[in-house]
Amino acid sequence: MFSIPLSASAQEERGPDWQMAPVPAPLEPEASPDLPTEQRIEALLEELSTASSDEVAARLERNLFREWSKSGSAAMDLLLKRGRDALEVGEVDVALEHLTALTDHAPDFAEGWHVLALAYYQDDAFGPAMDALEHVLALNPRHFGALRGVAAIQEQIGRPVLAYQAYSRVQELRPFDENVTEALKRLAPEVQGVTL
Repeated sequence: MFSIPLSASAQEERGPDWQMAPVPAPLEPEASPDLPTEQRIEALLEELSTASSDEVAARLERNLFREWSKSGSAAMDLLLKRGRDALEVGEVDVALEHLTALTDHAPDFAEGWHVLALAYYQDDAFGPAMDALEHVLALNPRHFGALRGVAAIQEQIGRPVLAYQAYSRVQELRPFDENVTEALKRLAPEVQGVTL
């Protein structure tokens, strides 16, 4: 998954990392191309939860995001692409216009809501970002990118227990995520207490 890099000062201000604008990688061999989309997604999620290495997990994640990025409409796919492209070059207002249009016209397209949440997050609008993340998770409860966003925001607004729970769920879905493992270690003393 690609992400928009933040400067060191911006990362310090933001706190926990949340990947900013996942985009499908260049085409890779598809997992079971003969299966319907939902079955391919199920197979990829199952493989991801038992991935043997970070490289395998990253490949599976890219394939999942490619599947999740298919709206079924060329016009909606174009709005998603334009929103992502705008985020990549730091044009948050432009991204918000495209992504709001996308979610207005395709309210059942979870990935549209996810990228909208990323745009709001990049704009430091945590309330609207959380609202968009709720839409994602209502449509796709196993969207680990959205769960990671929930965790990062909860940690930033001082809700370590909720952050820990969301990070734990991400780790179940995608075990090879160094940032999530570090976040869980960082939050554990606060959530579980310190043993003497």
